[in-house]
Amino acid sequence: MKILIIKLSSLGDLFHALPAVHAIKKDMNAEIDWVVNDVYAGLTQKFEDVSEIIPFPRNNLMKNLPAFLRNLRKKNYDLVIDMQGLLKSALIAKAAKAKKILGPSFQREGAFLFYDEICGKKNKNRHAVEEILDIAKHLGTNTKEITFPLKYETPILNEPSPRIGVAALSRWATKNWPAECFIDTANKLYELKGASIYLIGGKESADFHRTIIGKLKGPVVDMAGKLELADMPGFMKAIDLLISNDSGPVHVAAAVGTPVVVIFGPTDPIRTGPYGKNNRIIKASTSCSPCFSRTCRRGNVECLKGITPEKVVEAAIELLGSKL
Repeated sequence: MKILIIKLSSLGDLFHALPAVHAIKKDMNAEIDWVVNDVYAGLTQKFEDVSEIIPFPRNNLMKNLPAFLRNLRKKNYDLVIDMQGLLKSALIAKAAKAKKILGPSFQREGAFLFYDEICGKKNKNRHAVEEILDIAKHLGTNTKEITFPLKYETPILNEPSPRIGVAALSRWATKNWPAECFIDTANKLYELKGASIYLIGGKESADFHRTIIGKLKGPVVDMAGKLELADMPGFMKAIDLLISNDSGPVHVAAAVGTPVVVIFGPTDPIRTGPYGKNNRIIKASTSCSPCFSRTCRRGNVECLKGITPEKVVEAAIELLGSKL
């Protein structure tokens, strides 16, 4: 059976889809292809269950549309599964001209108009992994075993252990724990455990990282713009712990089994926290959270200011446990 998955983005969302895709491939003996935003094409090639990647050209779409449609229609798919649930992804599903189209319970923007069936009942009070698993259940596959099948090489890191990744900058200003808190946390972990710090981020993180590096006491490696998305699973496996805001690297680390400490402010860990047990959520008790807003209506981001470095350090030491 030939099945096309449509999950365009984002970094964390791609990993949320892996358990459902694995169950479908395994129990339906399917050949799985995947449509993804072109920026994530290299990363998606690390997904063991995927045969072919079809990059979606987000930029210069009209120029590249004919070539994209040819790639989309090369195979006669028996089934297209839209795991994004947006109008754009539903239109791509329709354009594939498959025999049948399935969509998720969390669909919006009128995407349901293009589906033959919607899988499961809408329930946002659960993890995104479980939402997407509704599709695998709808197809009658076994979803009891939750796995994230990946293929990657683990690099050798030269700094002293424990090696701790720090992802201190996200796309939402309201998600970003103050830089001073990350600095205090890193310095305390160096004093207590001799930790080395790896600052993780894209090129846009470079200036922010420079403001941190000068205030760190122990070994530090600046990874801003130096870690390709395709290499991220292997790198996350190589470190001992990740400390992060609510952002994509959290889900990569959780997928490869690396412990994660996540600082949550305006978003909901029930939906987008790291999946699995070997992680810790640090969240302040505030009446306004989660607000899911990129700007703080109160103007003081109280949900983040209520989180102290001491809480994060305590969680980090607990998770490092036997690694020390």
